[in-house]
Amino acid sequence: MKAPDALDYAILEQLVANGRLSNLDLAERVGLTPAPCLRRVRRLEADGVIAGYRAVIDHEKLGRRLEVTAAVEVRSTDTQTIAEFERAVVGFDEVVEARKVFGNPDYLLRIVVRDVEEYEQFQMHKLTALPAVFRVDSHQTMKLLKP
Repeated sequence: MKAPDALDYAILEQLVANGRLSNLDLAERVGLTPAPCLRRVRRLEADGVIAGYRAVIDHEKLGRRLEVTAAVEVRSTDTQTIAEFERAVVGFDEVVEARKVFGNPDYLLRIVVRDVEEYEQFQMHKLTALPAVFRVDSHQTMKLLKP
């Protein structure tokens, strides 16, 4: 793998801002002609630097206005219980991001729901119903500064 240079970083910056840019627009923005720009993008994809392209969903437009970060501590460390917990969390539609972290808490979950009542139902009937869960500390997002 060739180390990325300044042009590669410029390409990446443009694609992070808008992954749907045409190669022609991308090349123009980074000061290349289309052919070498496309070769660089393909190399970055082949090297795994560009891992994929995805849609960014505006949850508010779907009526899901409440975002909560839940710090979850687990009570069990046996592999089967942890694996079941992780499978369940990943399968919950309300959970849009899940991270296993070092130290306390054990997991950080980003949860998006309509309102406080829906979050309460999610926490009480889904999240804390999982056998591995010991404690959940919830924090409502006041303002998103950087997505």
